[in-house]
Amino acid sequence: MAEKSSYPVVVIGLGRFGTALALELTRRGTEVLAIDRRPKVVQGLAGQITQIATADSTDMEALRQLGVSDFYRAVVAIGGDLEASILTASLLVELEINDIWAKAVTVQHGQILRRIGAHHVVFPEHDMGERVAHLVSGRMLDFMQVDEGFALAKTHPPKEYVGIPLGSSNLRRKYGVTIVAVKSPDERFTYATADTELSYGDIIIVSGPTEDVERFAELP
Repeated sequence: MAEKSSYPVVVIGLGRFGTALALELTRRGTEVLAIDRRPKVVQGLAGQITQIATADSTDMEALRQLGVSDFYRAVVAIGGDLEASILTASLLVELEINDIWAKAVTVQHGQILRRIGAHHVVFPEHDMGERVAHLVSGRMLDFMQVDEGFALAKTHPPKEYVGIPLGSSNLRRKYGVTIVAVKSPDERFTYATADTELSYGDIIIVSGPTEDVERFAELP
């Protein structure tokens, strides 16, 4: 087993979210121990993940035997069984895992996970639904909620900001957002500067308060 400094990860629960996470971490070269109580699921993923085991994650002895306490990070990816999710997270806290991530399916579920000691709580279905809603309903090419009330968006420049240097555009004062990167056709993204002039075919990355980013992205 790798040392803690290499940040191996335990992924518990191999539904769609947990499986995708475990496979991507493995692809990136991270040591992964994946755990699920369903033998058929584990058998189907054998050989694709660094280590994989069939076990009941609500059983402390099973976690100890698998060496879960040797891992630096753990992800509780259990969604459908709230009792198993909460109990598993509490056992990881008891094992003093340094960095615990947990999937939540409701706000109340997330609140409980935080109270028992999960360091990070994620809402995959909600976050993806919110992201797709932004893409479907407007001109954004991509959207990411970075933190509560702050977002990044990929979009095209509004016509009022085409052909003038960003430094003299009064963009932040007028709309409360900042253009952080620009991509011209057939080129890579580059950092935006005060001298950057936007063209109609450009793609821009905009950051700022979520409502301001949404408002800016709707400009013609």
